[in-house]
Amino acid sequence: MLSDSNPIILIPARMNSTRLPNKPLADINGVPMIVRVWQIAVDANIGRVIVASGDTEISKAIQNEGGEAILTDPALPSGSDRIFAALEKADPSKKHDIIINLQGDLPLLERSTITAAYNLMDNDQVDIGTVAAKIIIPEEKLSPSIVKAIVAWNNDGITGKALYFTRAPAPTGNGPMYHHIGLYTYKRHALERFVKLPISPLEQQEKLEQLRALENGMRIDVALVDTVPFGVDTPEDLEKAKLLIK
Repeated sequence: MLSDSNPIILIPARMNSTRLPNKPLADINGVPMIVRVWQIAVDANIGRVIVASGDTEISKAIQNEGGEAILTDPALPSGSDRIFAALEKADPSKKHDIIINLQGDLPLLERSTITAAYNLMDNDQVDIGTVAAKIIIPEEKLSPSIVKAIVAWNNDGITGKALYFTRAPAPTGNGPMYHHIGLYTYKRHALERFVKLPISPLEQQEKLEQLRALENGMRIDVALVDTVPFGVDTPEDLEKAKLLIK
C-alpha cells in the first residue's frame, strides 16, 4: 500500500547542456529553472525532495532556497546513475522505498503528473512507472525526437503495461500514438538493479535508456495524462517559458 511507503523525489541536474548553456540556472522571470522545478516537487507533497547535481552552482541555488541538494560525480553517464548516487548518499539505511526521478527542465510540470506516476507503484508487480499523453499534432508522430510509448492499456484506459518505446512512428494502422514523458518512478530494488545492468542492444540502437529495463524482463507501467509538460532545451524554449509562467 502506498500509505505505508516512504517516497523520495530526486531531480538530476548538470550544467553542460550544449543547446542551452547553464540550463538549470536559466532565469525564468527572476527564478532559476531548477528552483522552479524543485518547488513543483515540494508542492506535490509526496515526500522528501533532493536535487542531485554535478555542479556546486546548482546545489547552492537550491540550498539558498532552503532546499536539499547533493553533489554527485559530474562524469556520471545518465540521470538514473545520478539519482542513484544521490540516493546512496542521502539514504544509506534504505528508508526510502519508492524513488521518483523528475527532470530538471520541466518548469511547467503539473503536480498531478507526478502523482499519476507515483500511484503506479501501488501494484506489487510493477518495477518502474512512467507517464504518456496522446499525440495530437500529426507532425509529432513522425518526429524521432518524440518518443512513442506502446502500451497495452487496462480496461480503465488510463493505465497500462509498456510493451516498447521507440522513436519511430508506432504502432502502425489506425489509432492513437502516445508521447512518452520522461518522468519515472522506481521501486528501490528496481532502481538498484537497473543501474547495475549493462547497456542493452535496443537501448543503444534507439538511444532510449528505458529499453534496458524491458530487455531484462522488468515491468514498466504507464499512466495516461492529459498534456505533455513543456520542456526547456533551447534559448527559444526559455523565452517561451518566460511568457507562459507568470
